[in-house]
Amino acid sequence: MSLVKARLAAMMFLEYFIWGAWYVTVGTWLGRTLHFSGAEIGLVAGTTAVGAIVSPFVAGWLADRWIATQHFLAALHAIGAVLLWLAARQISFTPIYWLVLAYACLYMPTLALTNSLAFRHIANPKQEFGPIRVLGTAGWIVAGWTLSLLHVEATATPLRIAALASAVLALYSLTLPDTPPVQSRSAFSLAKVLPVEALRLLRQPAFAIFAAASFLICIPLQFYYAFTNLFLNEIGLTDAAGKMSFGQLSELVCMLLIPWFFRRLGVKYMLIAGMAAWAVRYAFFAFGNPGAGLWMLFAGILLHGICYDFFFVTGQIYVDLKAPEEARAAAQGMITLITYGAGMLLGSWLSGAIVDRHATVAADGSATHAWTPIWLTAAALSAVILLVFFFAFRERDEQTGDENR
Repeated sequence: MSLVKARLAAMMFLEYFIWGAWYVTVGTWLGRTLHFSGAEIGLVAGTTAVGAIVSPFVAGWLADRWIATQHFLAALHAIGAVLLWLAARQISFTPIYWLVLAYACLYMPTLALTNSLAFRHIANPKQEFGPIRVLGTAGWIVAGWTLSLLHVEATATPLRIAALASAVLALYSLTLPDTPPVQSRSAFSLAKVLPVEALRLLRQPAFAIFAAASFLICIPLQFYYAFTNLFLNEIGLTDAAGKMSFGQLSELVCMLLIPWFFRRLGVKYMLIAGMAAWAVRYAFFAFGNPGAGLWMLFAGILLHGICYDFFFVTGQIYVDLKAPEEARAAAQGMITLITYGAGMLLGSWLSGAIVDRHATVAADGSATHAWTPIWLTAAALSAVILLVFFFAFRERDEQTGDENR
């Protein structure tokens, strides 16, 4: 690996270490230590969804037209470090929510910015980007192991660790290769963020059904991101964050297997496999326990590779195949807004309400939960979306003319 690619890989490591350091365990801190309700935990977890909605406007306009990417990254991470540190000092919902929301609106655009910066400085993205991006997954895994070794999952320390890492990345960003804006300065226009060529894809019935399914599956998905660590800690599983990092290891393995499965299953059944994995995962969580049912908990965690890669990565490939060349980036941004933005935002509200419905609050404000009906609700939602997609999605193979039913 060349020096430039090694520097880009280090950028990816820090970028995803930050996210993995605070996001996985924030629900445990809010629920077990600060005694926040499920609705409040869901709202805090949903701040990243709001950030995903903001991201195309920030990353797709300011960075492309006004500010060098490395300077923009440095500013966003520097301000973000301050916001996370301040959030870690709070104990009530309102200041925590607004500080984390402001942070998420600054952090989520950096995901696209780190990708675009890397693409600008490698010659063959199809071959060179993967080994660079995989360091991001490694960063998330190392964050989980770090929190487990320190035994700080129910404290504000993960936010402080993420804040320090964000400050480091802010300084490191200033050393990255110069990446000036690629377009001339111009006034903001919604059409420049989501051009009509991308929106026209929704006129195609198959693509519209895919987009709707992508939106809907993100609703049960948020149960996992917002509440799994709290669930595992509450039922007595030790070092939950470290064990959850095995989900990212399975993601790496499944990423390597995608080409093999894609040739044999095609788009429709890859997407179905991903949705089915969500339903099975939640069923495992519903009946798993730290004793004889420990294997169910591990199975649910290890299914993360199929859950994420088979649906979301396959979906990204499908969008790239369907979108015209000049609108591919915009089409990916549109699907990101639909899924990680609108879908996960709705999921954060719904998951919080369902968790609260099955909570028992003690006199000191602490809560315990009936996790079996919570996870079965998420499993049922995933299964219904799967069935609707199975019968509604019909995609014609452009090479053979056969219809994929």
